[in-house]
Amino acid sequence: MKKVLALFVALTASVMMIYAQDSSVVVPPATPAPDPLAVPGDTLPNIIPDSSKPVMPERPARKNKWAAMNLETRTQDHLLIQLGYDMWSGKPDSINLKGLSRSVNIYFMLDFPFKASPQFSVGLGAGISTSNMYFKDTYIDIAGRSTTSSLNFQDVSDTTHFKKYKLMNSFLEAPVELRYVNDPVHPKKSFKAAVGLKVGTMLTAVTKGKNLQSSTGQTVLSITQKEKSRRFFNSTRLSLTGRVGIGNFALFASYQINAFIKEGFGPDIRPYSIGLSLSGL
Repeated sequence: MKKVLALFVALTASVMMIYAQDSSVVVPPATPAPDPLAVPGDTLPNIIPDSSKPVMPERPARKNKWAAMNLETRTQDHLLIQLGYDMWSGKPDSINLKGLSRSVNIYFMLDFPFKASPQFSVGLGAGISTSNMYFKDTYIDIAGRSTTSSLNFQDVSDTTHFKKYKLMNSFLEAPVELRYVNDPVHPKKSFKAAVGLKVGTMLTAVTKGKNLQSSTGQTVLSITQKEKSRRFFNSTRLSLTGRVGIGNFALFASYQINAFIKEGFGPDIRPYSIGLSLSGL
């Protein structure tokens, strides 16, 4: 009986040891059920940039080279003075010009430089322009005493005439210029150029004769005679202009693009002028 009891106890202990070993095995957790509200693609793959492609550097902002310069000393207003030699384009051979015909122009100008590029600017102004055309053995019927249908330039070389004779015209003008100066900080020492347009209205037209003499050149009477009339001339003058120079001095040229004498009253004359200009800009 004791042997049977000892065998039962041994079998019982062996079963308990086997059970204890099986209970030490770790059971993996169950996989959770998918969430029905989840959006496909929420989890993005970790993309590694391709280091083989070169990375372009950012372009630096463009700087205005004039921004650091002091342009406050640049003159904003100035006088423009011009002395010119005048001629007439389209003049017929029957009109006898003589000597040095000349003009004097004086304008008050304002200068407006471009902020991004102060080498360029626009000039606006107003002033007076005068022209003196000299003639030889000529009488101009400016008042229309002999005829009102045309402006006559009469050859009076074979009769009594004035030794000195000229036609004077004056205009109120408004010039507009597009300007360039190589060094806007020191314009009085720099190369400069300008092109533009002048719009003017005629103020006066006067002929002046001095010292009446015979056809042989003998003095008949020492007098001065003036006649004044604008009836045969266009009241508006449009002229192209240009000048180029260094510092305060420049050469200039101008050309009237519309007719000087009214259409049908005389030859199609277009005055032009070249000369010396004095200006701060």
